[in-house]
Amino acid sequence: MSESTYIEELGKRAKSAAPKLANCGTDVKNKALSEIARRLNQNVKAIIEVNKKDVENAQKNGMSAAMIDRLTLDEKRVSGMAEGIDKVVTLDDPTGVLLSEKTLPNGLAVRKVSVPMGVIGIIFESRPNVTVDAATLCFKAGSAVILRGGSDAVNTNKFLTELMRKTIADFGVPADCVQLVEDTSHDVVNAMMKLNKYIDLLIPRGGKRLIHNVIENATVPVIQTGEGNCHVFVDESADLDMAVNIVNNAKTQRPSVCNAIESILVHEKIAADFFKKLDELWKGKVAIVGDEKTAANIKTERIADDTDYATEFLELKLSSKVVSGIDEAIEHINKFGTGHSECIVTKSAENAERFQKEIDAAAVYVNASTRFTDGFEFGLGAEIGISTQKLHARGPMGLAEITSYKYLINGSGQIRG
Repeated sequence: MSESTYIEELGKRAKSAAPKLANCGTDVKNKALSEIARRLNQNVKAIIEVNKKDVENAQKNGMSAAMIDRLTLDEKRVSGMAEGIDKVVTLDDPTGVLLSEKTLPNGLAVRKVSVPMGVIGIIFESRPNVTVDAATLCFKAGSAVILRGGSDAVNTNKFLTELMRKTIADFGVPADCVQLVEDTSHDVVNAMMKLNKYIDLLIPRGGKRLIHNVIENATVPVIQTGEGNCHVFVDESADLDMAVNIVNNAKTQRPSVCNAIESILVHEKIAADFFKKLDELWKGKVAIVGDEKTAANIKTERIADDTDYATEFLELKLSSKVVSGIDEAIEHINKFGTGHSECIVTKSAENAERFQKEIDAAAVYVNASTRFTDGFEFGLGAEIGISTQKLHARGPMGLAEITSYKYLINGSGQIRG
């Protein structure tokens, strides 16, 4: 079977299953989701054992430590996946919601109602928790999903997908509402990106190369997600202990994810004191590339250039620049940022307000870590991705962002003159 024939068959199955899922009541969907969460917790040891095979293969293939971290599942992460599903169960069904209604002068009653997207394709790398997060969010939103994970997580993804398929089938819902692309070749990905006849929306989740490949080559509508070149600007008036704590959390708590920071900007008037405190905490455990003024205050690997400032490191490394003030900080962030998450640490209400107004990003923080840019943390349950674009979704995407709408018009014989 050719790659295009293989992916087209998955598309046909998804397209056929989607209307049946769309017609399911909220109660059925919630019961199926709760059972998926229960079975995840019940099978945690088996999931971890399967995942170990993928991790071992990744290590043999020389995968970076940061990417292996994204690939690895443990009890806490499996439990977190189940907890995310339980949160989704508590959320309102996003479909069938009356968005607006009016009666026209000619008597036509026009209602705008939210409906499932139909079939959603997800292309992602390494992180097997995306398999569950994406599938269960799409399920709650009434859409079939076609999942294409990376080859590095294929064993884990197969196990998780089969668990979900068996569970939803037990509740009378077609198993083909959740499908995994088991052929991980690039030819299949390319065919999937052009499957307009069956896929209504495509969401890539992964690194810069994957995302740009999908954006540049897909004919299916795409939501751009994921790439996070995030910054913290430490302003002149910042509480330095707070600033160091925020920078430390945003960089080191989990450096391999998209809402971790990749760069710090420090006001020149407090640079010496800030870097002294940061150096005392890190003691060299985070590699820094920075400008000459940074290098004068803390050990750096080398002097940074524009390539460094544009890099999403996804490891214990960041770029740094000492700036003259908020004007230079805003200019720098808007030049090198990816529209994900940005933070200012300041006591100045004026600078905080200005930063939030002028920074072009999906999430703009004052005095808080960028690590909070997350669907679960924002109360959306598991997220399907973090959009860095402006149409039609921006920031963490929950249920509402993966629905569409239709107009329902009731008349009494009106015709247009």
